[in-house]
Amino acid sequence: MNDAQLHLAFNHAPIILPIVGILLLIAGLFLKSEVIKRAAYCIFIVAALSALFAMFSGEGAEELIEELPGVDEHFIKTHEEIAEVFAISLYLLGALSILGLWANWKQKWYSKTILMSAILLSLVALFYAKRTGTSGGEIRHPEIRETQANSAISQSPKDDEEDDEEKSND
Repeated sequence: MNDAQLHLAFNHAPIILPIVGILLLIAGLFLKSEVIKRAAYCIFIVAALSALFAMFSGEGAEELIEELPGVDEHFIKTHEEIAEVFAISLYLLGALSILGLWANWKQKWYSKTILMSAILLSLVALFYAKRTGTSGGEIRHPEIRETQANSAISQSPKDDEEDDEEKSND
């Protein structure tokens, strides 16, 4: 497998795992289940580790695709910048989850504060997960680019028919 294939294989885990983690963490909070909370922390730790793999494979993937026809360096750079912020948010969430896992296991008085902080940080991570996934898709899928969608909407089929009629009248 080349780096682009590895990146495609790894890049979904850092996006999906925080969704699963936050759902489990909230379920653990409402069900008052320490086991479910610990499982959520473990998922956040795995998400942070998967972000490392996605970032490392992303560099090689960039080298492979930047010269392909139809690939704009602007979209690669945008994706890279957003992915870096996303990865940092996951690294912080992973570190907080290690602390949360320990505090939960040792039944520390501040474990609920860590839990709430993990929920908030996971929401931040999910915001950047969405932006990272979208910006990555825009590299090879022009149909999802916002500028492409806006220009397609502004140029409706009715406008095309009117243009054709004007041309035939000339």
